[in-house]
Amino acid sequence: MQVINPQQTVFYSIEKAIKTYRQFAQRCISNEGIDITIDQLLVLRAIVDYEGISQSQIGEMIFKDYASVTRMIDLLVKKGYLHRAYHQEDRRRHALNITTQGQEVIERLNPIVSEYRSTALHNVHENEVNLVRKVLKKLIENCTNGKI
Repeated sequence: MQVINPQQTVFYSIEKAIKTYRQFAQRCISNEGIDITIDQLLVLRAIVDYEGISQSQIGEMIFKDYASVTRMIDLLVKKGYLHRAYHQEDRRRHALNITTQGQEVIERLNPIVSEYRSTALHNVHENEVNLVRKVLKKLIENCTNGKI
């Protein structure tokens, strides 16, 4: 089987769409003068949505390794968006809590996130979104269950 140009594969299109979307989203946030990255926002959102979530769980949720999550948490603490303390029951873990400033940033970003998601999905119908989800789910299953 001949290896085709990567730009001619569906995987290239998926990757390009994701990168283009993330760049667009980051521009929208930066244009508002908010000092946070998309990944840092995802960390904050995970902590808000899942009380007591561990750094490992955050990493799994946002597709980042433990070291990357640790660096993001360090930056969020320095920015005053997050408070980190030793976990009461397990000193190897940290309890992560959103500060008032972090909560204000999330509240300020909610309409911005909603707007850039809406812009990205402009002229994309719900049935198309559902089809994309269905196809991506199949790709994930194929790769998860596939043999090398």
